[in-house]
Amino acid sequence: MPDGLGARLREARTKQGLSLRSVAQSLGVSASLISQVEIGKTQPSVATLYAMASHLGVSFDELLGIPASPGEARAPLFGHTGPALPDVQRAGDNPVIEMENGVRWERLAMGRNGPADALLVTYQPGASSSVEGRLMRHAGVEYAYLLSGVITLQLEFDKYELAAGDSLHFDSSRPHLFSNEGREPATGLWFVVGRREAEAMPSAGVSRSHVPPAMSAVEVLKRIDALDV
Repeated sequence: MPDGLGARLREARTKQGLSLRSVAQSLGVSASLISQVEIGKTQPSVATLYAMASHLGVSFDELLGIPASPGEARAPLFGHTGPALPDVQRAGDNPVIEMENGVRWERLAMGRNGPADALLVTYQPGASSSVEGRLMRHAGVEYAYLLSGVITLQLEFDKYELAAGDSLHFDSSRPHLFSNEGREPATGLWFVVGRREAEAMPSAGVSRSHVPPAMSAVEVLKRIDALDV
């Protein structure tokens, strides 16, 4: 597996015989952005990473370079696919993903085929889960406990400010955005539960019980604009 997040995304794309242009068109972004992410010139935002990983069918472990066990089926992003891990994982061994504008994910120890993916997440001052400030949605349920700093969660039309010691949980299919509007880094423990493939969110007038599978997470973001909430 090549080193680096961008290189792994590029390998996943080329293995599927997809061009930069076709991926960019599917995700609604420029081919230049995809190229810059792949060569490591630009780090993706949380929203962009979700979009690319969802479109390419890449799991969280694969993004981190953790190989799947032989014969084991590949799971979606945040579906664990790696080999069995030891009970103890040292801090220096935490796989890390650095994203655009100061968002950092560290994958914590977790049992094979466990019910959740555990992350140590840090938002630097001014950082957000979407550089464009757009709310995103994805499959699963998020649980979080803030260790330090202050982070703002926008959940649909409401905003919540969380400080150290505060916790939260919500259905990730609801439009949401995390941001650090303070002057200090905000760090917390995140647990993402749910392994189903990301589902497309319904546009206005479409029943939630008749939602087709999503082509990409970015398509989900686009549909938020037309969502009748």
